[in-house]
Amino acid sequence: MKLKITSILALALVASFSFFAFKPKADVYTVDVTKSTINWEGKKFSGSHTGTVALTSGTLGFNGKKLVEGGFIANMTTIQTLDGGKPSPNLDKHLKNDDFFGVEKFPAANFVIKKVEGNGTDVKITGDLTIKGKTNPITFPAKLTWNADKTVTAVAEKVAIDRTKYGIEYKSKSIFSSIGDNFIYDEFTIDVKLVAKK
Repeated sequence: MKLKITSILALALVASFSFFAFKPKADVYTVDVTKSTINWEGKKFSGSHTGTVALTSGTLGFNGKKLVEGGFIANMTTIQTLDGGKPSPNLDKHLKNDDFFGVEKFPAANFVIKKVEGNGTDVKITGDLTIKGKTNPITFPAKLTWNADKTVTAVAEKVAIDRTKYGIEYKSKSIFSSIGDNFIYDEFTIDVKLVAKK
């Protein structure tokens, strides 16, 4: 009986090693930051603002054509307002200070994929987003396109982010209930387009 149990354990151990040994390695594609974009929109009671943030780096990992891993780093020092294509240096300065993203202390934000559901073009991505040193999970749909030049494009639109989860409470009505109509909505959205090549 003891020998039988030992044999079963040995087989289980071999099977475990085999599983990890032959786990397919992801093909890693590097994000081309010159062709990739992050656009954002923040809303307040009296209107909204839009703008951009530059990417520092990113990767997408595939098993065949199935997305399995990846992420990106955003350079928060580049945050810029472009309402109707018109820059707003004063608002940019405010967004960079401690009321909002505190870029002097936290110059980067990053996203890391933890789970991908679905195959092919349409997928649902769950991952960890870190802003101002705070990390929270987010889930959103994304679309993958394999291009003729052997690059792959990943697009996620209107990804909603609750800024209060990252310690950004400036003019939040959920934090300061007596603020009246002079508030900024807790959620802002980003549109992410990553173009990556092997």
